[in-house]
Amino acid sequence: MTNSLGLIAMALASESRAALLVVAAATLWGTNGTAQALGPAGASPIAVGATRTVVGTVVLVIIAASRGRLWAGARHLQRRPIVLAALAISSYQLCFFGGVRLAGVAIGTVVGVGSGPLWGGLVGWFGRGERPTPRWGIATALALLGATLLATTTTNGGRVNPVGIALAVGAGASYALFTFWSKTLTDHHDPDLVMTWAFLLSAILMLPLGLAAGLGPMWSGVGVAMALWLGVMSLAVAYLLFGRGIKVVAVATATTLSLADPLTASVLGVVVLHEDLTRSHLAGMALVLAGMGALTLSVPPILRRS
Repeated sequence: MTNSLGLIAMALASESRAALLVVAAATLWGTNGTAQALGPAGASPIAVGATRTVVGTVVLVIIAASRGRLWAGARHLQRRPIVLAALAISSYQLCFFGGVRLAGVAIGTVVGVGSGPLWGGLVGWFGRGERPTPRWGIATALALLGATLLATTTTNGGRVNPVGIALAVGAGASYALFTFWSKTLTDHHDPDLVMTWAFLLSAILMLPLGLAAGLGPMWSGVGVAMALWLGVMSLAVAYLLFGRGIKVVAVATATTLSLADPLTASVLGVVVLHEDLTRSHLAGMALVLAGMGALTLSVPPILRRS
């Protein structure tokens, strides 16, 4: 009996740690929009996404090679899932940075990441048989309501760009698909290996697009600083954390926890971009935190497989 309770406690602690790793990754992703806003004005979203991918991939490859993990096990990676994961993350980069550029940092981030839990729930349910429980539904509803308040609070009264919104929704769908294929791979392979090869393939796809779009502005001092932050911290470090977290948590859970992204973006909007902080803003933050807390601190499993 004591051994059984010990094993249960260890499993729950593992789930909590994994959930916190996903939250930490999402917090780093929340800096993307602000970094782009502070970057060179002439840089296109395609150039930003491509540069971020290439810089981050170089870091991932160096880390994997130093640990002897770059080629070890690579031959055994499932080809279809790794290619689809690379396509999904490439699509996310293009849609996210395009959506943020057209719809604004706040709305683009909130709509892009905020739509992720809905896509993630559907993808996890139909693709992996992960049937959402009422706890997940309540947590997601709280977090989405908070994300909506954050979006409406940080707007400046201007018209919403429909193309930007469409791109942001596409980013949410792309992220959910990337999470799905990553989860499929990390079920059987080392998370670091999966992330490294997914981004290596993505970099091969993104580099020609970035060159075609023009990387000129990225060579400025501000552009290099932005590229280093986006590539090293919000991609390499963030996705290493994410890969280890997604190995344990379910697809829908990961996409809901990723709402730490717009929460971070909103805080940075106030602190760095000097956006107004209102009561609705505070309420939105509280709701997002409540939704994530319901998942990270829950005792029973978040999702059960049908």
